[in-house]
Amino acid sequence: MLSFDEMIELLRTFTPRNEITLEEVPAPQKLATYSFAFTADISNGLTGDAEDEVASGRFVLLHEPGGQDTWEGDFRCVTFMRADVDSQMQEDPLLPEVGWNWLLDSLQATGARLNAPSGTVTRVSSASFGKLSPRNDDSEIEIRASWSPVIKSVEEIFSHVEGWCNLMTEVAGLPPIPDGVASISSARRRV
Repeated sequence: MLSFDEMIELLRTFTPRNEITLEEVPAPQKLATYSFAFTADISNGLTGDAEDEVASGRFVLLHEPGGQDTWEGDFRCVTFMRADVDSQMQEDPLLPEVGWNWLLDSLQATGARLNAPSGTVTRVSSASFGKLSPRNDDSEIEIRASWSPVIKSVEEIFSHVEGWCNLMTEVAGLPPIPDGVASISSARRRV
């Protein structure tokens, strides 16, 4: 039997690439008997301040001994991410389908096994008026998703978190880190 406490302790050791800042946050309490959550902010690494943030998200791991009917398992990953996109991408009618495929491909690339994926992909476009009119118009993509991780050992949860982080960097337009190349600086973690 998998220990949720062991899995959480292991998740606390997860180190993403250096543009991602993770912060443990209070998890929702009414969705399952056990839960754990963290947020991620992704910068483009150019200035090192809040203005270079290009994506953010939340990852929640739920555990219900015996599962829930719709989960197809005892665990459920629930995620949200948003990222800036250029206006041309936002106008592409295929963006929602592409966003969903980015999620599934990111999980598959890390070897994450899962059941019952579900979610939504939303295009958001904002225009500024009045005293805010000097601002540029904004375009974003939001992906809300959940799936049941198929895990036989606590270490297998890493592939799900890594896939989610890869999705966020992909959507944010950061270049992939080639296999065998390590990031030079360490990930930032908020306390």
